[in-house]
Amino acid sequence: MTTQPQDPVRQAHADALARRAAQHTGTARQLMDARLQQLRAALHAVPAQGRPVVEAAAAPLTRLLAYITQHTAAPGELKAVRDYRGTWQRLGVEQRLTQTLQKVPDNAGPLNTQRLLHQALTLMRSASPAYLQHFMAHAEALLALEQLGQSAQQGQKGPAGSAAPASKKTGSRSSRAS
Repeated sequence: MTTQPQDPVRQAHADALARRAAQHTGTARQLMDARLQQLRAALHAVPAQGRPVVEAAAAPLTRLLAYITQHTAAPGELKAVRDYRGTWQRLGVEQRLTQTLQKVPDNAGPLNTQRLLHQALTLMRSASPAYLQHFMAHAEALLALEQLGQSAQQGQKGPAGSAAPASKKTGSRSSRAS
C-alpha cells in the first residue's frame, strides 16, 4: 500500500520534473532522475505529526514557512473587518439610492426612466437588501468596464482625432490665402 503525499505542491513539482526528464537523454536525464528520486523520497517521508518533512537543504524562508504552518491555524477574515465591510457596502448603496432620487425630475411622468429606475431600486431594497447590494456591485463593475472601454477608445482616437482638425485648419487657411 502506497501512502498518498500530503503536499500537492511538491507532488505537482515532482510530476513536472518527471515529464521533463522523459524528454531528455544521457547525463541530463540521469541528473533529473536523481533529483526526482530525492523529491519523491522527501514527498513520502511523513513524521509522526503527519506533516511532510522539510528538506535539510531548504532555504531559510521555506523552513520558516513550514514552522509557521505547523504552529498556527489558518485564520479566516476577522469578524470586525467583515462587519466594517458590510456597513460600508450598505452606506454606499444608500448613498447611491439618494443620488438616483436627486436625479429624478420634480415633474417626472409615470414612464420617466429615472423615476422608474429609482422605484425599482427602492422596491428591491425593501424586498431584499442583500440582493440590492449585489446588484449595485454588479452594475458598478459594468459601469467601470464601460468607462475603461471608452477611455481606451479615446486613447486610440486621440492622436488621429487631433491630426484631423489640424489638417482642416491648414486647409481653411490655404483657401483664405487664395
